[in-house]
Amino acid sequence: MKQIETVAGGNNFTAISVGRLSELGDYVLELSPEVKIPGKVFGGAALHATGGEFSFQLFQPGTETGFLHTHKCHEELYFFLSGQGEFQVDGQCFPVSEGSVVRVAPDGERSVRNNGTQPLLMLCVQYRGNTFTEADAADGNLLQKPVVWG
Repeated sequence: MKQIETVAGGNNFTAISVGRLSELGDYVLELSPEVKIPGKVFGGAALHATGGEFSFQLFQPGTETGFLHTHKCHEELYFFLSGQGEFQVDGQCFPVSEGSVVRVAPDGERSVRNNGTQPLLMLCVQYRGNTFTEADAADGNLLQKPVVWG
């Protein structure tokens, strides 16, 4: 089974590689001995992320999530990086393809399927819903120092 590689790290950062996105199918997420999800890898723990989680998932043609799910308090953003498929939220189905982005509130009943002929590649970002404020939009600090590449 494929493993995440740590690339670099320091006091304020961690960098990882999940490998070539075309090889995500080599990952298998095991939720229990009976529930194994091929082509899915979570990266938040490997990055030591403290405010959210993310996962990549590769759906081969004709495959799907296989279940509906909700969250207690986490909102999710789904970014579709290649392929085409269908997304379902609260019984409403709509097409997704490269460049599609879907936001789902915690209570939204969601699922994904690949009804296309090529692999469907998705990046999902999960974070606590209803926490971003107007003050957060101005959280960045521009530093008055040059960028030096070395």
